[in-house]
Amino acid sequence: MANTIHVNVVSAEESIFSGDATFVALPGEAGELGIYPRHTPLITRIKPGAVRIRKEDGKEEFVFVAGGILEVQPQTVTVLSDTAIRGKDLDEAKASEARKKAEEALKNAKSEIDVAHATSELAVLAAELAALRKFRHKR
Repeated sequence: MANTIHVNVVSAEESIFSGDATFVALPGEAGELGIYPRHTPLITRIKPGAVRIRKEDGKEEFVFVAGGILEVQPQTVTVLSDTAIRGKDLDEAKASEARKKAEEALKNAKSEIDVAHATSELAVLAAELAALRKFRHKR
């Protein structure tokens, strides 16, 4: 048990992943974070991107998150995100279509709030597409 850390990835709707891992990598606010068992306690925001979970059997699980909060305790990693999607459930066609709509919304933005919302949406979708390509490349 000492060589693993329990990982929970939770979205607003459901638990996306819960299990033991030997390593977790994810996009922290200041860059990529790597977490091994017995990591120093930490709470930080995370950016949109892929959470990579290396399971005990050596296989990797990918979960796309649209940003969120990371809490690390020596035996547990918890990722809380409004939106989290398993790598195998990512859909490039849907993400590309949503990106086109967000780009259109940005062009038609009437206020700073519209611009901020569309820009935020584009950042999330760009990260989702990057995560999807990384996931496909690993398979």
